[in-house]
Amino acid sequence: MTFTTPVISTDLALALARTVVGLVIAAHGAQKLFGVWGGPGLRGWTEGMARMGMRPARFWGLVTALTEFVGGIALAAGFLVPITAALVTVQMATALARVHWPKGFWVGKGGIEFTLVLLAIAAINGVAEPGAWSLDRMLGIPALGAGVYAAVVVISWLAYVAGSRPATARSAASQKAA
Repeated sequence: MTFTTPVISTDLALALARTVVGLVIAAHGAQKLFGVWGGPGLRGWTEGMARMGMRPARFWGLVTALTEFVGGIALAAGFLVPITAALVTVQMATALARVHWPKGFWVGKGGIEFTLVLLAIAAINGVAEPGAWSLDRMLGIPALGAGVYAAVVVISWLAYVAGSRPATARSAASQKAA
């Protein structure tokens, strides 16, 4: 005799993971944009971008906050999944590298644990078919595929590298004088 139980569909399982992660990331974006839930707001986040060496800080502050807020909502809804998942993947990879990596693994000490899980779920959804439980399918948007995900990751990473150059000696001296 075999024992079987009902199995949840893969489409629904991916949608549940995508929705939870998307909403968590959107909440982080809301902290950065609007200063809710103890967040820094856009001004504080822009100052954080400057401290992290992102140039121009105002541009990157707005781009990263919007990526988290709008991208998180779009990911949760299953809208343009390979694109939004790629943007979220790069956002989480950047947070992991810039902020959490030096603090070790465990989240209790600010480490990579939580950010790595968000990154992994975004990446998994980026290379998977969005499935029946997605806005993409409801709107009839064709599957864009893992190639689009990979291309957006590469382009976003190149933009990040271009924006993360260290401050020049001249701008550092002018900041000291100010």
